[in-house]
Amino acid sequence: MALKMNQDVARLQGAFLLADKLCVPSSLSSLQKADWSTVGRPVLEALRDVSGREEQCGGRPASAAVWLKTVVSSVWLKVLSGEAGEDVETAWRENPFFPLQNGLPELNRVVLFEVVKSTATAGTFAHFLSSLPRCHICTELESFARHVGRVPTGEDDVGLFLEVWWELWKSGEERGGAAEDTAETMFAREFARVLSASSSASPRAAKRLKPDASDRAPSPLSSDVLHLLLHALRDLKAHVSTAELCVQALSVSLDALYTAFLADRAAVLPAEEKLRLVCEVVGIREQSGEQLTPGVIREAQRDVQASHAPSPFEPAGMTLAEALAIVAELAEFWRRGGLLAACGASKPSCSAFRLEQSVQKVLAALEKAEVPEMDGREELRGLLESLAFPATKSRPDVSARVAAAIVDHRLDGYQDVALLFASERSWAACDVLWTDCLERNRAAFQRLDALLEVTAVLEDKLRGADVSQCRRLMKVAADIFSALSLKDKNAALAAVLKRSGSGFFAGSAPSAVTEGFEQELNMAFNCIIQGGGAMAAQGNLNTAVSLVARVAFQNPEATLKACCHSAVFNKGAFSLMVKILQQLHGLQGHGGGGALLCRCLRETIGTKSLSVNEKEQLLEYLGLLMTAVEGEDEERRSFLTPQEVVNAFVLPNISTAGSSSLDVELSLRLLQTALSVDVQDASSHPHWALDCSPFPLLYVLAQLHNRTLRCWERPEDAVPRWSMEAKELLVSVLTTLGRVVGAEVAAAPSRWSRALFWLYDRTAELDWTVRFHLKAVWGEHFKNEVPSSLLAVCDLPEQDWVGSDLPQYGQGTGLLAWMECCSVSDPLRATMLSRLALDQRRPDHVGMFSKGLLVAVTQTLPWCSVSQWTRLLGVLRELISSGRLHVPFSLEYVDHLPLLDLRSFSCELRLSVLLLRALQLLCGSSCSGWLAAEGWAHVGRLYAHAVRAMMSSLRAKLTLPTSPKTPASGGLQEPGGSPLTSKEPGEEEEVVPCQEVLFVLSQLFCHVQHIQVMMPGGQSEPLFLSSLEVLSHYEAVMAAFPLSSSPLESDNARHFFSTITDNLQDLQMKAVLQQKIAQLVAP
Repeated sequence: MALKMNQDVARLQGAFLLADKLCVPSSLSSLQKADWSTVGRPVLEALRDVSGREEQCGGRPASAAVWLKTVVSSVWLKVLSGEAGEDVETAWRENPFFPLQNGLPELNRVVLFEVVKSTATAGTFAHFLSSLPRCHICTELESFARHVGRVPTGEDDVGLFLEVWWELWKSGEERGGAAEDTAETMFAREFARVLSASSSASPRAAKRLKPDASDRAPSPLSSDVLHLLLHALRDLKAHVSTAELCVQALSVSLDALYTAFLADRAAVLPAEEKLRLVCEVVGIREQSGEQLTPGVIREAQRDVQASHAPSPFEPAGMTLAEALAIVAELAEFWRRGGLLAACGASKPSCSAFRLEQSVQKVLAALEKAEVPEMDGREELRGLLESLAFPATKSRPDVSARVAAAIVDHRLDGYQDVALLFASERSWAACDVLWTDCLERNRAAFQRLDALLEVTAVLEDKLRGADVSQCRRLMKVAADIFSALSLKDKNAALAAVLKRSGSGFFAGSAPSAVTEGFEQELNMAFNCIIQGGGAMAAQGNLNTAVSLVARVAFQNPEATLKACCHSAVFNKGAFSLMVKILQQLHGLQGHGGGGALLCRCLRETIGTKSLSVNEKEQLLEYLGLLMTAVEGEDEERRSFLTPQEVVNAFVLPNISTAGSSSLDVELSLRLLQTALSVDVQDASSHPHWALDCSPFPLLYVLAQLHNRTLRCWERPEDAVPRWSMEAKELLVSVLTTLGRVVGAEVAAAPSRWSRALFWLYDRTAELDWTVRFHLKAVWGEHFKNEVPSSLLAVCDLPEQDWVGSDLPQYGQGTGLLAWMECCSVSDPLRATMLSRLALDQRRPDHVGMFSKGLLVAVTQTLPWCSVSQWTRLLGVLRELISSGRLHVPFSLEYVDHLPLLDLRSFSCELRLSVLLLRALQLLCGSSCSGWLAAEGWAHVGRLYAHAVRAMMSSLRAKLTLPTSPKTPASGGLQEPGGSPLTSKEPGEEEEVVPCQEVLFVLSQLFCHVQHIQVMMPGGQSEPLFLSSLEVLSHYEAVMAAFPLSSSPLESDNARHFFSTITDNLQDLQMKAVLQQKIAQLVAP
């Protein structure tokens, strides 16, 4: 703050000098109160002149207020400096008020107080006073009170006293928030400087500090502000001559008493009550002709705050009893004077309303406080209860305008008022005012509770016909929502979902509004989809989340449908949609869960026929939504739980007779994904699967598995056949779910016994092997029930196994049942191999077993999945290696006995011959019509799988070098068919069975070609590829071991292979193989 030396300052200084001359023979430093009316006219005229000119030049009354504040502070400091005998040489350097203050004549406190009274600056005086330390406040107040009580004392003196008192009470609440450069802080600093300088003054200067020669020594209660003011008012009681002044005096004293002794320091006046009181005051002032301005509202707020908040001046020695006695004495005195009788008969006024509120507060507090009986309490209560007041009630339109003004001008408590403004339905009925205020003050309503109130009002208004108003409100609400934090956005979304999944459009919104939202929705998702992979970056992802959240706030259901549509039908969009939804967990609702999302996804895909890619995207989409991720609150959560996905997309579509756009295989994959989800508290019981009808689900899965066991026998017009991949998936799901349910059954067997017996009884109608997949469910509750014929070939303990007479398993079918058991699982295969009843010492038993097993392999092969066939190949290898399975190897594809050591390859050769014999039986005339075309294709794939397994075994026995081997000198083929050898210096002689491998490969090629020719159609692509693989490996061995085949031998091999290939019917396959055979040339 800087003071300018201009004509206004000079004008004012001249006025004070003129007034000083009018005091002759005395001066302004010794002026008496009665003389001010004579000498003070020049000062008042100058102040009016300067203040008026400030308002005209500045265009704002605030400029005049600042000028008056400067005058009051300068006059006060001039008085103080004169009393302290301040050194001018020091003052001009340190005193910011020096330019104005130095040009003034010597003044006393009478001039100060009369200037304050004449210029109506009691508020300014109180503000300066409140900025001082408590001891100086009391000293200055004591001087002020003595001045007011001096003759002549009129109504204006009493009014000034009451106004300073009340302004002091209001200013006390604002003391802590003053900035460093305000006039109050500058005044306080200068006040303290002057006093500190006077501490070292001479006794004469110290004497000059006393404002009056007749001053008394300070009383013990001189530091108690309330004591000082109440006693001063008691001294002035006879000068209160009008009802208005009486009402003011009583209300001020009651409020001071209440805030000092009775107010609850922990209680806070609710914003709604505070606003009601402010509106009452403003309404009364409007009725008196005043305009509703921010200043009027601000003053009313200060009055309400000061009359309810605990006093800033705590009593230092005065008691409640003493204060009650003084107030009761004052009230009784004014009652006898007839001043209080006019309260009820007068028109509504701010003073009367304030007194009414003060009386109510004090009476309620006295009743609640349960203070002991004391002098004046009952008298005061009786007096207060006898008072009558004019009825006042603010109109709703006044309340709405006041609330809007508080929000517009950011007055005290505007955020709480904004919440009230948004929630009050009667104010919302004032469409223009309410909507305009929202539009102007979006930032004031950027809080969750206010937004929810606006949303509730908006939903009601959307049922109206004012399209323009609806659009404006929707945009305002969406803008407010968009400015919230992500946490508050999620809370808002949850609140909207709690009311309705359709958001603003739960009712009958105007079609124009609905169309506008649809355009915004499409634009948002087009922007996200066109952004593509760039949207996955964190900054862009936040933008995408904000876009989706904005439209979701308006209509969650439509937004979730758009998310689901993009995830399923836009290539690669599923991951971005999941990232967005994982941040908007508020779309799960208050209780969590994704029921709405599941419903939207079901409606999105509807009965559409999904492509393979769309099914994959759907699977990925749901899988990621079930995956828990860490949110902004560092809590791991998933958007969908596994049980929600299973209940919504698996159970309705997995029944044997069900029909849906989600086929059974896709439902199984969803179930498998759900079962593999890493649930955060996986150890907790019960498992989520128990909420998905686990026993009926297990039975349906068992039924489906039963259908796959003889799938090739289904007629063409029946339910479409299952793929073997689906069969393996089904077995995996059935086993996994069985383990989960089995663990729960084991934990509480008595609880699940009934369901357990129900499932066991229902599976009796299915194939007997199905129950083995449910072994984990019933554990040791039931024995393993198998065909009786199996017990004839296996030594199984009776305590765990029981035979059953099944029509399709008559005499001689034991090995068939044994093979089927071996294919079910690895543990069961181990049991079957260890319990096989076969006396290897009896050749006839081994021969009969080998023939029976060949038939069993033929019967089992077509129905095996790849995993089952892999187990059976392991069984056959084990039986061949252990000598329990006899497979004679005939040289039907060679003209001369090869002089080779084939003992290490006997298993591969015999296994290949066994498969050849089995396929010969299967392709024979008696079985030619046994399988459909899909069945034969599957048999071809299984045989090709077996060929690849034998090729892998051969590669393990002969690892090809990175460069061709050159045998050492003399390393020639021995006459007895010994293998090639090579020896490096200092190494053992290494045996390289390359010629044996070539022989085995040639036999394997012949077997594959033989089977391909035999199979119906002869166009099995897997067998064709197997033949190429055999030839490729044959060529690689020849290249790696040049001496493994002479040119003559390679020529014979090419001729032989070509002869075998000539039997193929497919010319294209034959040509490719012939071309490959032609490349088999010895190096």
